[in-house]
Amino acid sequence: MFESLAQAFEKGGWGMYPITVCSIFILAIAAERIQYLFFKASISKDAFIQAMRKYILAGNVGKALALCSQTPTPLANIVKSGLVKVNKSDSEVQAAMDESSLREMPRIEKRTAYLAMLANVAMLAGLLGTISGLITCFGAVAVADPAEKATQLALGISEAMHCTAFGLLTAIPGLLFFGVLQGKTQHLMDDINESSVAVLNLIVTNRDKLDLSTLGAAREE
Repeated sequence: MFESLAQAFEKGGWGMYPITVCSIFILAIAAERIQYLFFKASISKDAFIQAMRKYILAGNVGKALALCSQTPTPLANIVKSGLVKVNKSDSEVQAAMDESSLREMPRIEKRTAYLAMLANVAMLAGLLGTISGLITCFGAVAVADPAEKATQLALGISEAMHCTAFGLLTAIPGLLFFGVLQGKTQHLMDDINESSVAVLNLIVTNRDKLDLSTLGAAREE
């Protein structure tokens, strides 16, 4: 299989090099984003809010902070920023959560957009390689001996088709990765917006139940 790929790569001409570079970056970015979005940044929103509700209604801010520390996802980090300021005013709690959100959101969105760009570049590189191969093909045929015209024509068309095929084989997975990761990114952002507002409302409406001594103990830990 590797020998066949090597032969196809050689037949594709210079256009195969930019396509290969694009494919390497697409695979690297997709692997990193999948690991982050589906594992490191993922959390059960409903279970998290339920636990926050339980601890806040019980007044145990320390346990709520401990839960956030045990699950250092973007959502937990944002909520933790608000809980740390729970002894301050409502506006300060919200400001702390907004500030943390501005730090966490770019980490969720970063690099995903490059997948679509690289997929398009790979497809255009394949198209450019195709055009280059055809130009070379017909240029060679125009000055070649009649006996060699068929061979020159076949070689030029082969180069053009290999570039087209490899460009599409790189672009299609890149766009698929982009679509899946973009959907996961939007899902995480929606969960963060919904959950952070829910926790903020819990804090505001249950201030009289909060035991701030547990907050001090959690900070010391």
